[in-house]
Amino acid sequence: MLVISSREFRDKQAEYMDRVDNGEQIIIQRGKNRAYAITPVKDKDVYISDAELREFISGDELIERLKPRIKSLFNK
Repeated sequence: MLVISSREFRDKQAEYMDRVDNGEQIIIQRGKNRAYAITPVKDKDVYISDAELREFISGDELIERLKPRIKSLFNK
């Protein structure tokens, strides 16, 4: 296990993420009393519920929804 400072992590993010991808455990120390473990997200990990996921829309869908509103503003 490797323990690094948050500043060192900021300076070399890609390197440390690559090392985690290769199985190394890395802990980021932030100040005296806080530490964080870096772990890759796996398919089985859930960070957002299905209900929250349904609320997201694509950029294209957002544009289509906004077009009528924008047109009405310019037609006034």
